[in-house]
Amino acid sequence: MVAVKFTELAYTNVDEFVYGSAKYPVKCANGMVIGGGTLYPELNCTLPMMLITEETMPKVLAQYEEMIHGVCSMGVELKVPGMLVEIELLPPCTFNPQWGIDVTKVVKGVMKEYETKFDLKSMLRMTPVDVREGKTLKHMYKGVEWDQVMDTMKGCAANGADFLSIESIGGKHLHDESVMNIDLPKAVFSLGIVGCRDMKILWDEIVKIAAANNILPAGDTACGFANTSMVMGHKNFIPKVFAAIDRVMCAVRTLVAVESGAVGPDKDCGYEGVYLKAISGTPISMEGRVAACAHSSAVGNVSLALADCWSNESVENVRLLGNMAPTVSMEQLAYDCRQMNVAKDKGFALQMRDILVESDNKYDPTAYIMTPSVVLRIAGEIIKGKTHFERTKIAAGATITELRAAAKAGSLELGPKEMKYLDIFEKQLNSIPNDEAEFTANMIKANPKHDLGMYNIS
Repeated sequence: MVAVKFTELAYTNVDEFVYGSAKYPVKCANGMVIGGGTLYPELNCTLPMMLITEETMPKVLAQYEEMIHGVCSMGVELKVPGMLVEIELLPPCTFNPQWGIDVTKVVKGVMKEYETKFDLKSMLRMTPVDVREGKTLKHMYKGVEWDQVMDTMKGCAANGADFLSIESIGGKHLHDESVMNIDLPKAVFSLGIVGCRDMKILWDEIVKIAAANNILPAGDTACGFANTSMVMGHKNFIPKVFAAIDRVMCAVRTLVAVESGAVGPDKDCGYEGVYLKAISGTPISMEGRVAACAHSSAVGNVSLALADCWSNESVENVRLLGNMAPTVSMEQLAYDCRQMNVAKDKGFALQMRDILVESDNKYDPTAYIMTPSVVLRIAGEIIKGKTHFERTKIAAGATITELRAAAKAGSLELGPKEMKYLDIFEKQLNSIPNDEAEFTANMIKANPKHDLGMYNIS
C-alpha cells in the first residue's frame, strides 16, 4: 500500500472556492500566475485526418506551425493576459519520440516568436500518449512501451515544454469491463488499487523528469476512465448515476499525481479536477461548452465554475466559415475568460460561479456532483480514508448518498430507473470487503485473463 497525503481540505469555506483562484497557484517564469486571480484560456489542437510517417513529418510540422500561428494571432488580437497551449501528441509521435520532440520545438518556436514580437505571454503543456497497451505489452514499467513514454517525456521537457502531463491508462482494461457491465467492485479495483499504484510509479518518474529540466509536472486525468462513463451515460448506454460515481472515484486516482509532486494545472479533460482543487489547493484546467467541438456533455457551464484555465478539449485543424478551427476555439475561450475575469474584478465571481452551476446541476448527476458545496462535502469524506482503496470506496458511498438526497429533495432530476440503480450500486459497494489484500486476491481470482503481474500485482 502507498501512503496517502492530504488529510485536510484546502478549502473549508465554499465562498473561497471559485474560478481563477487556487490556494497554491502556479507561478510561471514569464509572470503568469495560474490560480492567482486570472482565468486563462488553454487551447488544445490536433492534426486533421492524415498519416504520420517519416515521409509526412514535414507536412505534420507545417500543420502544427500553422495552428499555433493562428491561435497566437488571435491571442494578440484579443489582448489575452496570457494563454496556454496544449499539444496532446498522437500515438506515432510517442512511438517515435524524436517526432514528438520535433513537434515540441516547432510549437514552442512559434510561441517564442509571438512573445518576442508582441509580448504575448504563453505556456506550453506537452502531453505524450500513454502507449502502454496492446498485445505486445509485456510490462507496464519496463520494456519498449515504457521507454517510449519516458523518452518522449524527457525529449519534450528538454526542448520547450513548460508543463508535462499525460492521460495515463493503468488499469483501463479492467475499468472498461466495469463500465460495460456496470460492475462497481471492478471499477473500485481498477481505480483504487491498480490505477493508484500505477499512478504512483508513473508520476514519480514524470516529476523527476520535470525537475531535471527545470519545468513543471502539471497533472493527469481520468480521460480514459470516467470520461468513457460520462459519454456513455450521456448517450444512455449506461446509468448516468454510474458515471457520476465513477467520476468521484477517479478523483482519488488522479490525485496521486499531486501526491507525487504534480503542481497543476491538471488536465482539462479531468472533470474530477474540482475534487483535486478542493483537497490539494492546486489550480485546475477544465473544459465544457467550448469542448463541444470534441464531444457533447451535460456539464458545459458547471465545469467553468471552479476552473483556473479554460480549455476546448481538442479540435482538428480544419477550415470553418470563420477561420481555421483552432483559431475559432481560441476566440471562444478568450471571450469566455474575458467575461469571467471582468465579473471577478467587479466583485461578482460568486454570482457568476453560482449561475454557471445552477444552469446545469439539476439536470444530470455528474453536473450535480460538480456543485462546489457538494464537492466540499464529498471531498471531506474522501480524506478520511487512510488508503487509496479506502478513499475510493468512500468516494463511491458518499456520492451515492449525495445523489439520493438531492433527488429526494428535488435538487436533482433522477428518474425511477436511475434511483433503482443507486440501490443496486450501494449493494455492490457493500459487497466489497474492507481488507484490501482480501479484495485484491478475490479480484485476481475473478479476472484470470488479465495479467496483473505486469503491474507487479500478484
